[in-house]
Amino acid sequence: RNHGFSKKYHSEILGGNFRLDSIQAAILRVKLRHLNKWISSRQSNASMYKKFFGNQKKSATKQHISKISMPIEAPGYKHVYNQFVVRVTNRDELYKYLKNNHIGSEIYYPIPLHQQPCFNANGQTNKNLVQSELAAKETIALPIYPEMTESMIKKVVTTISQFYS
Repeated sequence: RNHGFSKKYHSEILGGNFRLDSIQAAILRVKLRHLNKWISSRQSNASMYKKFFGNQKKSATKQHISKISMPIEAPGYKHVYNQFVVRVTNRDELYKYLKNNHIGSEIYYPIPLHQQPCFNANGQTNKNLVQSELAAKETIALPIYPEMTESMIKKVVTTISQFYS
């Protein structure tokens, strides 16, 4: 029921995420009315992140911020930004720095799928999938919940900028 995890992000067996019960469904039915507004807020927050990180990159004294790659939207498509995942250098150290500065972040799926124990039987764990392995080592999700304010986003960007300086 929890993706086959034996412990967080370690899939011992193939599994799914089947946790919706009737009470959750009733709550979800009410919450769905707000979904478009929440998506719009997340998209706005993503735009602010990109703007503030872009401003940092343009600053002659802030060239270190160029170590961050922003998510992109394919032409003709819109991202809902359930997470705002960036690629960075020194990801694990940045994660600790953000935590020490009281900024939430998350490292999702630190082990690529092809290296999960549940795929041992298929012989997949020995494959060399360089991009998947790099993504597992370099990505971090920054806070992007709908209620974030501009000043909160600026604080995240400033804190990350301070880390790389």
